[in-house]
Amino acid sequence: MRWLFAQFPAPLMGVFVVSWWLGAGVLWLFAQFLAPLIGALLVRWRVGAGLWWLVEWFRVGLARGRLGGGVLGLLLVVSGCSSSGGGGDGRITLEFQSLAWQRESVVANKELVAEWNAAHPDIRVRYLQGSWDGVHDQLLTSFEGGEAPDVIHDASDDLADFAYGGYLADLRPLLPAALKDDIPAPSWSMATFGDGVYGVPFLQEPRVLIANSDLLRASGVRIPTPRHPWSWGEFRRAAERLRRPGRYGVAWPLKEPVSATLNLALSTGGRLFHRAPDGKWAIRFEAADEVVPRTVHDQVAEDRSASAAPLDMGGSDTLPGFFAGKYAMVPLGFSYRQQVVQQAPKGFHWQVLPAPSGAGGLAQGVSPQTLSVSADCPHKKAAAEFVAFMLRPPNMVRLARGDWMLPTGTRALADPALGTAEYGWSTGTALAAHLRPAPAQPVRGYAEWKDKVATPALQEYYSGAIGMAELRRRLERDGNLVLARYQR
Repeated sequence: MRWLFAQFPAPLMGVFVVSWWLGAGVLWLFAQFLAPLIGALLVRWRVGAGLWWLVEWFRVGLARGRLGGGVLGLLLVVSGCSSSGGGGDGRITLEFQSLAWQRESVVANKELVAEWNAAHPDIRVRYLQGSWDGVHDQLLTSFEGGEAPDVIHDASDDLADFAYGGYLADLRPLLPAALKDDIPAPSWSMATFGDGVYGVPFLQEPRVLIANSDLLRASGVRIPTPRHPWSWGEFRRAAERLRRPGRYGVAWPLKEPVSATLNLALSTGGRLFHRAPDGKWAIRFEAADEVVPRTVHDQVAEDRSASAAPLDMGGSDTLPGFFAGKYAMVPLGFSYRQQVVQQAPKGFHWQVLPAPSGAGGLAQGVSPQTLSVSADCPHKKAAAEFVAFMLRPPNMVRLARGDWMLPTGTRALADPALGTAEYGWSTGTALAAHLRPAPAQPVRGYAEWKDKVATPALQEYYSGAIGMAELRRRLERDGNLVLARYQR
């Protein structure tokens, strides 16, 4: 429908709508002459039998008087559609939906779009502001309705269903070699599904410990670094030493517990999702998978070094208590540093520490932000050129600084602006080499498993409502039932 509008603009469709009210004579003219002409052009332009059938349906229906108000309604829809295709002046307009939400990030994205438009007058990009809240359902609805944006900002752990569903374009033949070579293979694997690459991973966020520097020094605990991190056991002991009356050593904001639990488990050798030789996935909750959830549980229930209240909080909710000295450390995503910088009271001293390490070293899973191209985009090459422009090394640095995250590109990561010790940037860049694909990255059905099985099970375990054996039973038995439906 969007293509039809692009070829026969709104004024022409508006004539059709007005003609409905001018009488049967004009409708008869459309049925006898205009519709066949349009159909012939569609066939000549190799648009396909589908639109030819639609035009014939219009012509015959109008001639026989059987369409009534349905035709009027459809014409109104067509005349009101927006187009991301080519206009009558030969210019291409692409729609880019960005999920940037922090002020600096929104500014960086809009500036880059403006710079592209200034340099490419024949390929215009229209900026659309999206939201991370409910983005999966929003995109699914737009895909199914044929109204998806041309360039799509998302995260790699949200792409599997869209890639396998045929909604995204395979970017392998569209991207320049310089971009392909700049992003390491592990990052590309996070946006690879089957034999295709369906997104360009460009920003990633390790989980770190944001700590009160004054309390750390006063406690006498060893300060961990990326070269000499804490083990999980040492982290637990440090949290105990930081505990005082009215103060907890750590606050775990686990309102959304699944990604944090699974991604940190890579440091202990956990995987949870295992692929059989036949390509099917199964969930096995093994000893290495237990370390992280058991640490959190025992800090809350046994050591009393972690408060139970933050278990129902998001990361931002813990910051007032952190600033007030109620929590000495908070495990958070790397981008939360921006909120700390903006909100910390004057004289508050803080620092960034690496997450604990285990049998897997400092490894942790991430789901990088991605840029994809819709499979229905009529100008995929132009859309891919815009993606490549957005992710040139200097531009990737701007996006990373705007979101307070790490770029995936090796040249951007080496930029001096990201290597400074200020605000913990250097700690983050030192962790970049240890980032791995999130364990559930390629698993179909993960979203349902996370929402219906893993989230309630982990929340109940962390709160003490169930034990480790019941947690294992739910994750494995109930989880494998969910995955089985997607692997028939």
